Amino acid sequence: MLSTMSTPAPNDQLVHIVDAALADAARRAGDLLACRVGCTQCCHGAFAINALDAARLSEGMVTLRTTDPALAAEIERRARVWLAKYGSDFPGHAETGILGTSDADQASFEDFANDAACPALDPSSGRCDVYEWRPMTCRVFGPPVRSVNENGVEGLGHCELCFIGATPEQVAACEMPVPHELEAELLEEIGSQDETVVAFALLP
Repeated sequence: MLSTMSTPAPNDQLVHIVDAALADAARRAGDLLACRVGCTQCCHGAFAINALDAARLSEGMVTLRTTDPALAAEIERRARVWLAKYGSDFPGHAETGILGTSDADQASFEDFANDAACPALDPSSGRCDVYEWRPMTCRVFGPPVRSVNENGVEGLGHCELCFIGATPEQVAACEMPVPHELEAELLEEIGSQDETVVAFALLP
């Protein structure tokens, strides 16, 4: 499984850079950034995570099993319930948790577990129980982030609940830079381009 890999030493640097960029973007955005504890729309729906994300989550769970075994057990319980409910439709290898790469698998993943709550989400508090070790997708969601769509057009995308009423200039002024190159280097060091989903990464 991807979660059995270890994060390279520079992972801490990547996390620090991204978290600092998020804090700076949030400062510039002010009230235009609606992200708050308890706002969990982005915590629903399965999404792919890479091998670095999976390793980081796995290491976080190892820490929790020592520092807060009750919480770790609850997260694992939710992950097993999640997989019991959605695992039969998982478009990949059910044992390793690795997502399939065929066109059919990729198309199937578009509709996979779209309304499912992330098993790391505490439903009573709306908090992420693995926030410190969360995937990069979670760390950059909310502020404007530059990306290229399937048609090759570059633009800024942000959470639909944020920047309501903002002008394009206001959105652009709050852009969050993402160190894609560093993440790619770390993935190359790990030596895996495989992807999985959060539920698999949370289990031992």
